[in-house]
Amino acid sequence: MKPSSVLAALSAIGSTLAQQTYTNPVLWYDLADIDVFRKGNQYYYSASTMSFSPGAPVLRSGDLVNWEFIGHSVPRLDFHDTAYDLADNKQAYVRGIWASSMQYREYDNTFYWIGCVDFKTTYIYKASDPAGDWSKVGEIGTCYYDCGMLFDGQNIYVAYGNTKISVAQLNNDFTQKSTTQVYSSSITIEGSHMKKINNRYYIFVTQPASNEYVLKSNSGPLGPYEFKIFTKAPASGIQGGGNPHQGSVVDTPNGDWYYLSFIDAYPGGRSPALAPFTFDSQGWPSLKAANGFAIANPYPVTPVPVKSTTGTDAFAGGKLGPQWEWNHNPDTSKFSFASGGGLVLKTSSVTKDLYHARNTLTHRILGPDSTATIQLDISKMSANDQAGLALFRDNSAYIAIRNNAVILQRDLTMGGGWNTLSTGRQETSATLPSGTSNVWLRLHADIKPAGSHQGVFSWSTDGKTFKQLGTPYTMNTTYYFFIGYRYGIFNFAEGGLGGQVTVKSFDLALGSK
Repeated sequence: MKPSSVLAALSAIGSTLAQQTYTNPVLWYDLADIDVFRKGNQYYYSASTMSFSPGAPVLRSGDLVNWEFIGHSVPRLDFHDTAYDLADNKQAYVRGIWASSMQYREYDNTFYWIGCVDFKTTYIYKASDPAGDWSKVGEIGTCYYDCGMLFDGQNIYVAYGNTKISVAQLNNDFTQKSTTQVYSSSITIEGSHMKKINNRYYIFVTQPASNEYVLKSNSGPLGPYEFKIFTKAPASGIQGGGNPHQGSVVDTPNGDWYYLSFIDAYPGGRSPALAPFTFDSQGWPSLKAANGFAIANPYPVTPVPVKSTTGTDAFAGGKLGPQWEWNHNPDTSKFSFASGGGLVLKTSSVTKDLYHARNTLTHRILGPDSTATIQLDISKMSANDQAGLALFRDNSAYIAIRNNAVILQRDLTMGGGWNTLSTGRQETSATLPSGTSNVWLRLHADIKPAGSHQGVFSWSTDGKTFKQLGTPYTMNTTYYFFIGYRYGIFNFAEGGLGGQVTVKSFDLALGSK
């Protein structure tokens, strides 16, 4: 091939890559309170999880658009309160892991996570490999609310606070050395993300839930700081969704900058949205366009594909994938993995209340709408046990097997303090054929903010022909619970412990089936 032909071919390839675009949300999952950073050519992402365990998921990407779950920074909610175990008739809904920070420290080649729990204690965890085991470093008796961590050489800084923004300096062992208030705002601001860029210090903050501001210091991490708007109520990338806000900024190896925020998109939760931005000659950042989140933008770098978010999980390999989280800490003695694949769930609670049933396994609902199907081996269930698939939030519904019948339970409701107001009512049921040992339960959920908000339940005895059970359930779209609806797999007892089911598979597909 002639040199000119080679150049023409390379130019064509480059042009094709340059034309590849993405739209928001980059991942239609509930992954809010974002912290993001780059290490080499890899990007890492942390999010809040409230009372779900393990907490603070870690995601990885090679291009800022295609993300995959790789682990969790908080392996268990070890916060000195049995409420996180659903024990002693207590619960920890809407507590636990709120906005927090995960960063890589080049000084000791270690990844760190830091976050305040219950407005009183800040916890620190670390790992040499973000996809591996994380361990607790320690606790600080000050709440670094909505914090953002910065490693500046050997120095460790943490920006935090609501309206009054402070910066703490930590010792090398992650104990507190000092803390200084650096700014007091006349408007509500929170969600601090602290960065050092071109020898300037920045603290990005949000005015919930619309505008993003930035504090900038040319003098040092403790200020003085100037205050300016970063983006004002940017257009959403989801029809009917809120303004992208409370995100973090990150650069590419080529020096381009991006803002990864989230969009309130209930009933599904808060999903990540990405837009490019630039700095002016004075070092102030601004989005390139007010509608930067609502349009197709070129990929930040050459796309790097990841494993599909859809497909079938047969629970093989002896451990759960990092996309799974339990409702509160699980009782580890009550679940196991079958030798040929499958998740064995023994009953671990005697209750009529799903909200107080331990070992409910949850999976985020994939938007804009998706269908989850589980196959259950019910041959070892005990009388009055309930095992099934839930549309799980503060107002819930579920399809379950109970006493050789398929039932639809709806209108489970939490009230004040997130305590159970109602365990729901049984709308309808269908008797299973005699001798049935395997049942498939299916749930289609439309989580588009401008959609129907409906969940439709169905069941099958052969995995092929499904029958709808009852009427569609309409999900609520309030934000107060923060976490969006999830798929929940459960098995609890009303009489006594001893029964079990095996979840042979979980299949997730976009759209309806």
